[in-house]
Amino acid sequence: MKINLRVAEQQDCIRLLELIHELAVYEKAPEEVTVSLDEFIEAGFGVQPVWSAFVAEIDQVIVGFALYYTRYSTWKGCRLYLEDFIVTEDQRGKGIGKILFERVMQEAKDKNFNGMVWQVLDWNEPAINFYNKYSAYIESGWLNASFSKEQILALNANGTEI
Repeated sequence: MKINLRVAEQQDCIRLLELIHELAVYEKAPEEVTVSLDEFIEAGFGVQPVWSAFVAEIDQVIVGFALYYTRYSTWKGCRLYLEDFIVTEDQRGKGIGKILFERVMQEAKDKNFNGMVWQVLDWNEPAINFYNKYSAYIESGWLNASFSKEQILALNANGTEI
């Protein structure tokens, strides 16, 4: 089995979205994926791309990817944020995740980032065990907060609904 690791290209976006949906099902949140293919392509390959990715292929079929972008912390400076990291279920345990993850770590090093951050669900023991092999610091005590686009549109400048 030969694994080809490369930078994602625009024509990969359909397959990347398929894997994003697979990840969302695994994370028990398939309804949360609302981005359209056009939005996804524009965000990665448009006039002002905001994400980059590495893909892993076997026999010219993408079996995994790691999507990342720059995140700025007022405490830490520029850091690489790993947004999505997935290897399709039937290809796990073959070293593909290790190759992808280490390539992303190398990217953070090459770009002289002050670190790398990502999230992992507290029940995702296989992922936690994987990250622990790298001595990753997995913090607790922070809760995620967010607004949907609809919520933002419904708010006025004072933060109350219009």
